Amino acid sequence: MVGLSVPAEVTVILLDIEGTTTPIAFVKDILFPYIKENVQEYLQTHWEEEECRQDVSLLRKQAEEDAHLDGAVPIPAASGNGVDDLQQMIQAVVDNVHWQMSLDRKTTALKQLQGHMWRAAFIAGHVKGEFFADVVPAVRKWKAAGMKVYIYSSGSIEAQKLLFGHSTEGDILELFDGHFDTKIGHKVESESYRKIADSIGCSTSNILFLTDVTLEASAAEEADVHVAVVVRPGNAGLTDDEKTYYRLITSFSELRLPSST
Repeated sequence: MVGLSVPAEVTVILLDIEGTTTPIAFVKDILFPYIKENVQEYLQTHWEEEECRQDVSLLRKQAEEDAHLDGAVPIPAASGNGVDDLQQMIQAVVDNVHWQMSLDRKTTALKQLQGHMWRAAFIAGHVKGEFFADVVPAVRKWKAAGMKVYIYSSGSIEAQKLLFGHSTEGDILELFDGHFDTKIGHKVESESYRKIADSIGCSTSNILFLTDVTLEASAAEEADVHVAVVVRPGNAGLTDDEKTYYRLITSFSELRLPSST
């Protein structure tokens, strides 16, 4: 694949994370297994803390809503029977989390607990954010050329900041001008990209969005955002039509900025 010229009107580069800046394997093989392997210990350690109590309360409410589903795991309320009661509750929460994760559910309750666990793991240095080798050098180059660089991910803004703030490259949060998550809208809805442009204070045509997901690319294009689809190891394959239609890059270094063309 040859270099891709960035349109002269582009002043903002908007980046997806998973499969674009960060290997999907990092999320699939490191972040999610960390939750499964450590949720019991985390709950034992933090059970008496208010944040953990709120997480468990939210998971219990979700479990009540899920009661009609096959295989659903209930979380009982405290019965006041001391240590045995506590261990039964913790085990129920662990089993519920494992069940939800086995179905790849995205409930707020599950995401909230995961976010708090990942925060503790990143801060303690047990987990460090990983990026493709071309990412950080390219972003530094874009910033030096006067581009603004933003992140848009389905992961929460807090999770994004943990990833970039505690990474194998150190704390690189200063390289980014801002972060967006699905609170501004879902990534497959064109209106989300219009809201992002409004928030930044630019036109949608001033934005180049880099993503590995063609449904997201299509939604961005509908909003008149420029798009390139990023082809990385481990990403989902593209159809022949997608390969023909979209502008493709395999590395951020393939982008040629207006000032360097």
